[in-house]
Amino acid sequence: MWDQIKLAFLRFAAGGWVPARWFEPGLPAETERAARTGHLQLEVVSHCWNYSHFLAYQLSSLILFPPKKLDVTMTVFFSPEDEKTEELLAWFGRQTVPGVTWNWQPVRRQELFRRGIGRNRAALATKADWVWFTDCDLMFRDSCLDTLAEALQGRQDALLFPEQERTTDLLAENNPMLRAGFREPQVLDIDTSSFTTRKIAKATGPLQIAHGDVCRAVGYCRNIDLYQKPVESFAKCHEDRAFRWLLRSQGEPIDVPGVYRIRHIAKGRYSGSETRSKFRTWLRVWQSRWRDRRQGKSS
Repeated sequence: MWDQIKLAFLRFAAGGWVPARWFEPGLPAETERAARTGHLQLEVVSHCWNYSHFLAYQLSSLILFPPKKLDVTMTVFFSPEDEKTEELLAWFGRQTVPGVTWNWQPVRRQELFRRGIGRNRAALATKADWVWFTDCDLMFRDSCLDTLAEALQGRQDALLFPEQERTTDLLAENNPMLRAGFREPQVLDIDTSSFTTRKIAKATGPLQIAHGDVCRAVGYCRNIDLYQKPVESFAKCHEDRAFRWLLRSQGEPIDVPGVYRIRHIAKGRYSGSETRSKFRTWLRVWQSRWRDRRQGKSS
């Protein structure tokens, strides 16, 4: 009960009703952040629990479209209890990709279930110029990373985001695209004709690109104990919104092509009764349709 009270307060605070400096006074001023140019270093931070069939597409996109204008450290937090993900990572870890370094981070499942824990550890430890916090259902295709390298030249913003992404409709588990990911580990490509364009208004959870100096200074909600507390089941990611609040920014949009995301009905990371699962599925479909109407979509 006490955690629920704290969560309600934090969500209220992250709406801008409480000064962010109360929780994070250490944010470096823009003039204190390096305006790096040239061949940059990017760290991508992802999580995976029971989603190896999506992660396969994400890792494959780095093989199919390897970066040339920056170097990428691909960091994935996972639990060894998720054997399919561990098998997938072991296979991809044996693949050599120019400009890409694989960085697998095994953690206890209770730590994995609170996404802010891994993100905070990665942020504080990163050596990169920029950090892209994302989800394992997102892909970096068609000049995405090289265009990003150009867009990042000399910038000192705390937080950036791609101004658009291309997504599928909500796919059922029997969709051929999803079923392909359940096969043995392999490089997977997609048919892009089923994706449509969605406009993005702020740096949401899978689309948060933060300055490396900011990450090293403040981590990811490092001072909010609730968002660094392990849990027994996957926690909703309210810390995404808190991160924007603590950085005093909703993010600045940048024009980056090739950002693709597979949307899906089933939430494999959650557990519960069949009735509860059906309700979550219905709610997810309703929320998705509402967001599509609000944001607008184009093919």
